[in-house]
Amino acid sequence: MRILLITILTIAMCTSCASRKNIVYFQDEPIEKGVLTSEPGQLTYKIDDILTINVSAFLQETVAPFNLTVGSSGGNNATSMQGQMQLQTYLVDYDGNIDFPVLGKIKVAGLTRPQLTAYLAERISEYAKEPIINVRLANFTVTIIGEVARPGTFTIQDERVTVLEALGMANDLTIFGKRKNVLIIREIDGKKKFASIDLTSINTVNSPLYYLQQNDVIYVEPNKARMRSSTYNQNNGVLISAIGTLTTIIAVFLLN
Repeated sequence: MRILLITILTIAMCTSCASRKNIVYFQDEPIEKGVLTSEPGQLTYKIDDILTINVSAFLQETVAPFNLTVGSSGGNNATSMQGQMQLQTYLVDYDGNIDFPVLGKIKVAGLTRPQLTAYLAERISEYAKEPIINVRLANFTVTIIGEVARPGTFTIQDERVTVLEALGMANDLTIFGKRKNVLIIREIDGKKKFASIDLTSINTVNSPLYYLQQNDVIYVEPNKARMRSSTYNQNNGVLISAIGTLTTIIAVFLLN
């Protein structure tokens, strides 16, 4: 009878055991093979980035051809809810170019904002005196998944965000998140690279990973406590109760 009871309870417990293989993301490659090596600094524009470019000058009419607005080709300019004109956005194509009015195709992939601003100012100076260029990245997003309170994809307004600020937007790690091994995935030269960062170390602020880039992905791995509880079957209580009842019936039957 004792052996039967132990066997039944063992089977019930095994059905609720969690496995790291079934829970943790990104397990198939050692991290050394894809390690991130980029240095901290200003972000550079990449393929699929969406830019807004505003050109102004003392004589605004001289730079009007460089400020296309949404719907301008059809004669009906679109306005935002605040009543402001919405500027045309420019998608960086697979060759790293944008098609800019008057100037034609411009190679922007790999350039920083100051570099692109200086280049546009130089070219537009041929048509307008002392132009002022304002370039913004419209689709700077960071994705945060894993053991955080509010996972999701977040849009960054100022083109500059740290790992800690990003995790703050996700309402911080849960108590079940591994703080010593936070994974960051980044695209460099068209290839996905990854590396880990230790949030328990003060030296994190000096890491080249501390400042994020557009489209970075942060993954917080669950710890052992989370893995043990993640596949716990909510019906296990009922199952154990049923096993206990069955065991009692069998015991009474054997005693009789």
